[in-house]
Amino acid sequence: MADTVDTLTLLDNGIHHHIRITNESDGTGESAVVKIDMSGITAFGNEVIKAVDVDRIFGMVGGFNYVVLEWDASTNDEIVVLAPGTFDFDFRDQGGLRNPLSASATGDIQLTTDGAIDGAAYTITIEGRIRNE
Repeated sequence: MADTVDTLTLLDNGIHHHIRITNESDGTGESAVVKIDMSGITAFGNEVIKAVDVDRIFGMVGGFNYVVLEWDASTNDEIVVLAPGTFDFDFRDQGGLRNPLSASATGDIQLTTDGAIDGAAYTITIEGRIRNE
C-alpha cells in the first residue's frame, strides 16, 4: 500500500500558481516528491518561466514529525519546515520567498515527510508567483 496523496491546482493564470496538496499516510511517507512541477505551469505569452516564488503557505500537519518544502537544485534550498499543527506563513509583505535558483535548479518544489505513521496527514496550500526574470 502507499500514502494517498493529491495535488489540486487552484489557480494558474500566468502570474500566480496556487496549489493544495494533501496526504493521508499509511506509514510510508514521502521523500523528495515533486509537488510543483515547472513543466506543468502555464507560461504567460511566450515567456520562459524561471521559478515559482512563494507568497504564502497555510494548512495543517498531523502525525508526522515534520514536513519539509524545498526548491529542487543539486543541493536543495529549504523553503520551510512545517511542524505538527495548523500554520499560516504569509511572506507577501516581504515580497515573498524567492527561489535562489542555486546550481542545477529545476524550479520544482519538492516535499519530504518525516516520521510517517498510519493515519498521519497534511493539507497544505501553497500560493506562488511565477517569475520570468
